[in-house]
Amino acid sequence: MLLDTASLYFRAYFGVPDTLTAPDGTPVNAVRGLLDFIARLVGEHSPASVVACWDDDWRPAWRVALLPSYKAHRVVTEVAADPDVERTSDPLAAQVPVIRDTLALLGVPVVGAAEHEADDVIGSLTAQTDGPVDVVTGDRDLFQLIDDEREVRVLYTARGVGRLEVVDAARVRARYGVEPQQYADFAVLRGDPSDGLPGVKGIGDKTAASLLAAHDSLLGILRAATAGSGPAGSQAKRLAAAGDYLSVAPTVVGVVGDLDLSAASVQLSAWDEDRRAGWDEHVKRWGLGGSADRAVQALAPLRPQD
Repeated sequence: MLLDTASLYFRAYFGVPDTLTAPDGTPVNAVRGLLDFIARLVGEHSPASVVACWDDDWRPAWRVALLPSYKAHRVVTEVAADPDVERTSDPLAAQVPVIRDTLALLGVPVVGAAEHEADDVIGSLTAQTDGPVDVVTGDRDLFQLIDDEREVRVLYTARGVGRLEVVDAARVRARYGVEPQQYADFAVLRGDPSDGLPGVKGIGDKTAASLLAAHDSLLGILRAATAGSGPAGSQAKRLAAAGDYLSVAPTVVGVVGDLDLSAASVQLSAWDEDRRAGWDEHVKRWGLGGSADRAVQALAPLRPQD
């Protein structure tokens, strides 16, 4: 089970009352909410392991250099009411280091990569993992990783962790009219305001899906348009006008799948006396209470024994 960690703690922050505080009054609603999410996810889906994938860089410079609008609207400090818009406020920013320490003491592997987002870590671990993979996220971009043959699916949290939508290839086809491997090109064509993708003017969901059905990929669409065997008239003009955007957007939207994560552990740490003592002290300091207990209990079957 690969967790899009920021997606989950943002949802916890906006969904759990900020009246949950540490003994010193510091809000810990995101910390406790994340622990409860992990306990519920593990309890309901019984993964063999859990990895907290981390945004070492949530807006990498190389993506911004290609497309300056990429996530530009998220570079603000005020709190939004939408848990899927990753805007940072001081009460949440103060909890992120606590979340990182909590996961480390809990023994959950935290995996990030320099100059890359959690999406890229998830993509690379998925590509390098044999067997079933559940990706837990509220980010539709990760639909591009779904692969029924390899048993890769997304547990989509748009309606909340308690109302997860299990997304497989059939669900992507039914909702968007494309195959999962076409989803990135689909997002490029129709645009995605949540990521700052302008899309191609005049091309929405249905047109994007029909173009991909006829030509398989964005590259196929552009080649057919150039050869005169594909989109014509206004569609061809719109694609031509968006040429600069279309030349870079697939790289921006595409999830990196070849990061070297060979040194990263994907197994929980053993629960020894030192770790338990540090955990107990951490739980007391931050007032994590029942959320901590539930996470420990849920993860116990996954943990290697001494």
